[in-house]
Amino acid sequence: MIYELAIVAKTETTEEQRAALQAMVTEVVGANAGEVFLTDDWGNKHFAQATSKGVRTGHYLYFIYSGNGAVNLEIERRLKINESILKKMIVKVGETAEQGTEIAKKFKSPFSKKFNGSILDENDSDSDLEKDKKRFSRRKSCWFAANNITPDWKDPKTYAWLINEFGKINPGRVSGISRKAHRLADTAIKRARNMGVVSHITNSLAE
Repeated sequence: MIYELAIVAKTETTEEQRAALQAMVTEVVGANAGEVFLTDDWGNKHFAQATSKGVRTGHYLYFIYSGNGAVNLEIERRLKINESILKKMIVKVGETAEQGTEIAKKFKSPFSKKFNGSILDENDSDSDLEKDKKRFSRRKSCWFAANNITPDWKDPKTYAWLINEFGKINPGRVSGISRKAHRLADTAIKRARNMGVVSHITNSLAE
């Protein structure tokens, strides 16, 4: 199986501590006959919304790797006992090593320094995209299906337009997207909220 792992460490962690986290993931994956396809350091970000303890910033690390349940259990265990970790999330994104290579090759995120961008960058300008979304909304046909795009928590351009100023997700009758796309967008937004990328009460994003 192919997984993505996102970690948010405290901003006061040192470069050596962050390197140790990266080495830990590589070690655990390798020990279980897996492969790390991508390692990325997003740097310090201001959360879209402070944590329950009032923390407003964190340092993001991101990985794509192959592995099994044992890999994830061990990574979870080690992160749980690491006091420098604020947030963590593991998500299944594929099945085969070929998919892992392809996913890593296409990876983009506006939060990344090395792979900065969005899947929508290959499309028209932002103004044209906004007009396109409004046209689909009026026609009540799915913009995601027509553009072959899947909402991705790491890429706010793919879903941020569905969140209103109060942090609520616009229903399908307003956005015009299909039920399947709405479920995927809902999942992406919830993951983004858990990782501090999107606020629960506004439409603000991490910076």
